[in-house]
Amino acid sequence: DSREIQLSSDGGESKSYHQPFWSPNSKNLIAFRVQAGDAGEVHMIQSSPKGGGRAKLQTRRYPLPGDKFTAHELNWFDLDKEAQTKPDVGIIDFRGPRLRWSADGRMIRYEKVDRGHQRFRVIEVDTFTGIHRSIIDEETDTFIWTEHALRLGMPKVNWLPGHKEILYLSEKDGHRHIYLVDVDSGTMNPVTRGDFVVRNIDRVDEKNRQIWFRGSGKNPDQDPYLIHFYRVNFDGTGFTALTEGNGDHEIQYSPDRRFIIDTYSRVDLPPVHELRRVSNGELVCELEETDISELLASGWKSPEVFSAKGRDGQTGIWGIVCKPANFDPSKKYPVLEDMYAGPHDSYVPKRWSSGRRYSSWTEMGFVVIKVDGMGTANRSKAFHDICWKNLKDAGFPDRILWHKAYAKNNSWYDITRVGIYGGSAGGQSSTGALLFHPEFYKVAVSSCGCHDNRMDKSSWNEQWMGYPVGPQYSASSNIDNAHRLQGRLLLIVGELDNNVPPESTLRLADALIRANKDFDMIVVPNGGHGGGGRHGDRRRKDFFRKHLLGIEPPNYNISK
Repeated sequence: DSREIQLSSDGGESKSYHQPFWSPNSKNLIAFRVQAGDAGEVHMIQSSPKGGGRAKLQTRRYPLPGDKFTAHELNWFDLDKEAQTKPDVGIIDFRGPRLRWSADGRMIRYEKVDRGHQRFRVIEVDTFTGIHRSIIDEETDTFIWTEHALRLGMPKVNWLPGHKEILYLSEKDGHRHIYLVDVDSGTMNPVTRGDFVVRNIDRVDEKNRQIWFRGSGKNPDQDPYLIHFYRVNFDGTGFTALTEGNGDHEIQYSPDRRFIIDTYSRVDLPPVHELRRVSNGELVCELEETDISELLASGWKSPEVFSAKGRDGQTGIWGIVCKPANFDPSKKYPVLEDMYAGPHDSYVPKRWSSGRRYSSWTEMGFVVIKVDGMGTANRSKAFHDICWKNLKDAGFPDRILWHKAYAKNNSWYDITRVGIYGGSAGGQSSTGALLFHPEFYKVAVSSCGCHDNRMDKSSWNEQWMGYPVGPQYSASSNIDNAHRLQGRLLLIVGELDNNVPPESTLRLADALIRANKDFDMIVVPNGGHGGGGRHGDRRRKDFFRKHLLGIEPPNYNISK
């Protein structure tokens, strides 16, 4: 049949049809009537284009928190009847729709994240009747982690072949766990439970109804971030630990999947290789341990792992300490904190590296630390929720307690000279250290910072700061709190930062000037999202050497 049939008549310039999805039997068609949002533009000036000439303006659409998003209205069309139906399911106004047809072509299913990330649904629409229902409907008083779970390889919704069951990841019981959802009834049963975190679903064996997954925090005598491998049946029985050693694990399966080679390490433990049975995780034999005697003889030192109690007096806060190769405990060492507290992950290294971590800093006479405070991911939901509408917190109460606990038994650790640096969200937090905790942090270098969450991408910021935009955004804004600045601050920004608009740093500079505050600043021509390249790296080091070590930088402007 080569006839041309008009199926809709309500499209227009402001509401046009997009994204048609055919049913498997080609008898039905889903299409969305789309109304464009009102996301504004961001502008950047390229002051020094290659080849010279005039400066160039770069402009692009960039949705900010509170902007009106593009709205998708669901429509389905029966081709035999040439009929159009608009199911009463509401519009999708956050994140483009992800559709899935049932095998028989009758049901359409899609995920819907409500604006503000406090409600998540998997909705099913019967295209024969227009009746819809929620297969999954989860709500929370804080946030449901959705947007960045996808980017970290942890989709919330994992459809099993046949489309009759879903493996669903949720933090609703206080930790991230797997649930088995019956699509027809909507019944949701826990597969895993307990005070640990599912990090990723590694493999699903539908025939034997088993799930292989990575988890952390189940071993109470180990660092709660160390990843182990487990197997469990769909009904929650048969829970089996496939790895055991005190380290962060990776595995390789034998071709017949009867055995695994388990390789584990820590920052202070070189790799250990073991052969284990898949059936029960039993150790068959140790294959190899890494010999680092020559490395140690060369003067190499591993980072030190340290944990202390956080603000609640109960929760362990974990970090690492990196010392100079010629470390002398009779001396006093200033401390540098490498800062990043984005709530979408955890950041302290857990695996072995034979490289000298932070050696460019430690060999200048600094001790460098990195800590995961409350508000970051991969611990309990309560641990994660600290960031809710409160990104200025950045785990600082926990970080400061961690520093003090370490200094208590290490007299060489000078907490009267603590500096901090970071980029992007770490740029926001490192500046925030001098605004909100100047009694502890004295010097900061902030690169490409998001200094006001109202000026950065909506998807990331609304996830943690909430919607609608309210006073919580101002409370966490470095710009609105610029008058609080104490200590020494260096700002670095690239004029062509296409991640965090450079105007964020420039407006902070304006607020600091209006507050009559002293600070240093580098704007990098043609620079993108980062630390300013080699020049920025050199200036960062000179800044800390001057203000924490008391060493004036050399004169770089001598003739050659």
